[in-house]
Amino acid sequence: MPRDLPPPPPPAHLRAWMDDTVVRADRARFLSDLGRHSLGLGRLLLLWAVSAVFALGWSFVGMALMAFEAPDPFSAVFGLVFAVLGAGVLIPAGFWFAWGARRDRQVRRLLSAWAETDRDPAADSRLRAPGRSLTWLLSSFVLGALGLWLTFGTALSARAGEDTYGEVTYYMGLGMILWITALLGTAKAAAHYHWALRAFRRS
Repeated sequence: MPRDLPPPPPPAHLRAWMDDTVVRADRARFLSDLGRHSLGLGRLLLLWAVSAVFALGWSFVGMALMAFEAPDPFSAVFGLVFAVLGAGVLIPAGFWFAWGARRDRQVRRLLSAWAETDRDPAADSRLRAPGRSLTWLLSSFVLGALGLWLTFGTALSARAGEDTYGEVTYYMGLGMILWITALLGTAKAAAHYHWALRAFRRS
């Protein structure tokens, strides 16, 4: 596990020899820490940061598309440069996103493992984190509404002869990045809340 994540719980046969008070205290502390790793403000900002990097890379791609549509040959050279810059931003952003998804899976595994070690109604009720889930949901709703407006608004308002294919593609792609980010945020908040309800239904 990464150093900044809590360790997995000790096996059941070892916990039987440990002080119950110590195990319960570790459980409450580690679950609280993992809850922040899962739905903390830092995770939300990280998701938006990845989205911003994707938007930056897509901006270079959009400029490349618009340059390729220009009639002069020098624009094609600029378009190639913008395309390379876009790939140089989007590819690392993809690796960054994959790292975040892998880390989220590690956090979920640790949450499930520690939740199954014991029951502590006071600590478990806080881990449901309805306030943090609501923050993720509301912010994702606003971001998704903006993304859908930008995507479909661009498509509906495009006029032949006035807007180029590159411009329309760029703005629609930017809108898709926003609402896909919103979908990810909504799914993450809903999944955590429903998991907490199932995991602690007897608490």
